[in-house]
Amino acid sequence: MSELNPAAQAEFLSQLNKERDAIRDFVALLEKEQQALLQQENDLLLTLAEAKTQAALKLTDLTNVRRQFLNSKIGNSAIDTGEWIKKFAPSCLAAWNELKKIAEAAHQMNKNNGEVIQLKLRSNQQALTALLGAAKSAAGLYGRDGQTSVAFSGRTLGSG
Repeated sequence: MSELNPAAQAEFLSQLNKERDAIRDFVALLEKEQQALLQQENDLLLTLAEAKTQAALKLTDLTNVRRQFLNSKIGNSAIDTGEWIKKFAPSCLAAWNELKKIAEAAHQMNKNNGEVIQLKLRSNQQALTALLGAAKSAAGLYGRDGQTSVAFSGRTLGSG
């Protein structure tokens, strides 16, 4: 196989740039999500979740276009995408490396946000368990006859 012609390289570069821009947009959403998590803006988190879903779908579509293009050129070869670009589409190598770098950052940020969400979820579950336990204890303060079942010491309110 020979190097892609200039028009094909330009088209591939355009596709990589679209994908890179979509990943940048996704990272911007992850940064907003991180701030919302830190500032406990739960309503904003719901909005961001929907935006993230839409951005992820767009990224999936763009990634599939790139993979289809590469599969049509590489086939079942075991060659690394970066190596193939270096050999057959060298004008696209910088864009590919930038795309990979941003994707790795997005992956790490998404992982970190997920860990924060898990910590908050565990904390909320612990608080709920404590509240339910306190409610059960409070419910046990009265006997079947409606009288308090806890012995109080000291004098009764209003007595001399």
